[in-house]
Amino acid sequence: MPVNAHPDYIAAEQEYLQAESIEEKIEKLKKMIQLAPKHKSSENLLAQLRTRLKKFQDQQEKQKRSGKSSKVGIRKDEMQAVIIGKTNSGKSSLLNMLTNASPKISQHKFTTNQPAIGMMNYNSVQIQLIEIPATDSEVYDKGIVYTADTVLIIATNPEELNELLEFIRTQGKIILIINKSDLLTENEKRRFQATLKSKYKKYEFVILSTKTKENLQELKDKLFQSFGKLRVYTKEPGKDPDKNRPMIMQPGDTVKDCAEKILKGFSQRVKQIKIWGPSSKFPGQIVGIKHKMKDLDIIEFKTK
Repeated sequence: MPVNAHPDYIAAEQEYLQAESIEEKIEKLKKMIQLAPKHKSSENLLAQLRTRLKKFQDQQEKQKRSGKSSKVGIRKDEMQAVIIGKTNSGKSSLLNMLTNASPKISQHKFTTNQPAIGMMNYNSVQIQLIEIPATDSEVYDKGIVYTADTVLIIATNPEELNELLEFIRTQGKIILIINKSDLLTENEKRRFQATLKSKYKKYEFVILSTKTKENLQELKDKLFQSFGKLRVYTKEPGKDPDKNRPMIMQPGDTVKDCAEKILKGFSQRVKQIKIWGPSSKFPGQIVGIKHKMKDLDIIEFKTK
């Protein structure tokens, strides 16, 4: 790690170390080069990064010429949700509305024949969303469903939900979605809500339309809340916090956990910590290393 490295560079370095494919390593190295300090003492670091980047780019070119692929399985992000449902339930339309993905959308059955991945931005937090082939298809992937943090079950009426709930096995939270509300009368919507509240009361649910986007924001809110995560922002002394890059923490995590997430051993170099936000008694409160964080806290580290 270079001297006086910005927290963004440190985070990019951690992302590089976790990268699995050559494509990911190239992407993260370019980010590190962009964020690395630009002064005389960092010239050796930049040279090493550029040499490493060239090595991976050469490997990538060789793979392209040989026809081989460096593609790996889906790497699970900090927050991962899977969209499941029967064919023509609106899975692809939902993924398209929530993320940057452009899955093939068609009225034909079983259009999705492999997982489609997109990233949903929720107040600067990135959530990985995966649409998998229909539950009534031969290529339905139950493994992804089992390990996902949250499963979005989409159907067009409450009767389908019982069948889908009995079919799936998951360790994650479940959110039920009734799609195509634009085709329902107000009486039908009230009847569906009553059924969901009484029959499926242990689950969160949303009645929405992928066509009109009715209640889309409600789904986004419930999806983020399902992960039970904390968003913690960092700031440098004398500067405003970077609200575009929150750290994702667990409930009960402390200042020390935040410091160690930035860089292993970093907590031992900290001499003063200031907190702004829900966990502070007043803005800029000086706290100890064991102070517990809350959602939307802002933290400032001063090092020895």
